[in-house]
Amino acid sequence: MITVESELPKGWVNCEFGDIAKIRNGYAFKSSWFKKKRKNESDVPLIRQSQLKNSVVDLSEAVYLDQKLYERFSEFRIFEGDVLIGMSGAIGKVCTYTHLTPSLQNQRTGKIELHTNGKIDLKYLGLFLTTFERSLFEKAKGMGVQNISAKDIYALPFPLPPFNEQYRIVAKIEELFSELDKGIESLKAARAKLDVYRQAVLKHAFEGKLTVQWRDENKDKLETPEQLLTRIKQERETRYDQQLQEWKTAVKEWEEGGESGKRPARPKKLTKVADILHDETAKLSTLPESWVWEKLGWMTCGVEYGTAAKSAKTGRVPVLRMGNIQNTKFDWADLVYTSDENEISEYLLHDGDVLFNRTNSPELVGKTAIYKGERPAVFAGYLIRVNHIPAMVDGQYLNLFLNSHIARQYGNNVKTDGVNQSNINGTKLSNYPFPYCSIEEQNEIAGILEKTFSLLDEAEADIVQELQKADVLRQSILKKAFSGQLVPQDPNDEPASFLLERIKEEQAVRSQNNTRTKRRRMKATA
Repeated sequence: MITVESELPKGWVNCEFGDIAKIRNGYAFKSSWFKKKRKNESDVPLIRQSQLKNSVVDLSEAVYLDQKLYERFSEFRIFEGDVLIGMSGAIGKVCTYTHLTPSLQNQRTGKIELHTNGKIDLKYLGLFLTTFERSLFEKAKGMGVQNISAKDIYALPFPLPPFNEQYRIVAKIEELFSELDKGIESLKAARAKLDVYRQAVLKHAFEGKLTVQWRDENKDKLETPEQLLTRIKQERETRYDQQLQEWKTAVKEWEEGGESGKRPARPKKLTKVADILHDETAKLSTLPESWVWEKLGWMTCGVEYGTAAKSAKTGRVPVLRMGNIQNTKFDWADLVYTSDENEISEYLLHDGDVLFNRTNSPELVGKTAIYKGERPAVFAGYLIRVNHIPAMVDGQYLNLFLNSHIARQYGNNVKTDGVNQSNINGTKLSNYPFPYCSIEEQNEIAGILEKTFSLLDEAEADIVQELQKADVLRQSILKKAFSGQLVPQDPNDEPASFLLERIKEEQAVRSQNNTRTKRRRMKATA
């Protein structure tokens, strides 16, 4: 929110938003009237909360209404240049309607209407309102879907400059914002290029192109694909046998200790993993001679779902959830906790564990992150612990592969889609194709990727910082604009106090006329 200075330049006047304009609410159009696509040229778009994006009205995902409704609900029409504000959902979001095609206004999408014609610049009014978006959001009320009252908006302090100065301010803001937006677009383009480069590096990594020299220098360490597969399958059996022995030892200790506490759980039997088919590998990239495509399930004795118990705001150990997975790493900012000893014992994470997000929105399902022992933690039920065998697979190699384009593409093909969410269960995860190579080469690839991505992360952090500076500059421009410091004042301009007085006089006359009209109607119906 921009704080309006109490000391305004000469010729300006302090008033309230409600002295200048009102907000007209839209109509609750029936969803049965909606057309997802424009079927006729005469169909008109409906402006809902979801169309209020950035600073303009976005019609890319709008629904349409029949022309008959446009004629029937003429009082809810929207035209080019109209300024809209979100009254529910997109609370306080102010957008200008820039389209030539007229539209209709849905319920809780407010349209700003001036009390007077030709004496207030609507663009100035809209730009001013954008500075209160956060403040209005904080004032919203309601359970579930929150709403903002028009009265709260009417009470906003409004610095009114002379009529001509309003236009000069808007022109200067648009000039400065245009230059600022060019810089922002360049920064966003650079950020997008980093993402493209990141995926290109991942693609080369899992095609063996980053370690061509390493293989030339370490030919004595390379196995044939057949030898590699045989060893992988043997490692899996060995690991399972080791788990059985550890379980037997744990049971014996439990019995000798008087059977106190929960009996150690027996390891689940190894699930059968079918070999990858030729038809599947034919769709995948060609690998080096010492590599082989095989299913991910061979690297684990069994994937594991996280805890389904309800977490708390405080507790002994944090419970990592799907929202904590950010860019292949864990974000420890927004945490919930548990203090349940059994839960902690069963789901405690170990250094190098890779967690897979099995349920999320379609574009986010399948995200992964690697746990590096930052602090003791357990994991929630929407995550899957792969339980990869370290002798076979490097955790970071696995983590980064699952975030590569080829893995994400496979996930998109096998995910189950529900209402706003998709799911990839443990069985489907185990059937992912995976590029196996020697553990030494995996370590080499993981090291190269970490160094490369560290540089990319630094570059992206610089871009984010510059974008934040741009936002601060935008707010600074607005602050100067609405305190009379952005453009010089013209002593020949009529003071805004005269303008405000005429607006109030017009309102008084309009109010008297409306009262007389109501009385005549009441007499006519009496």
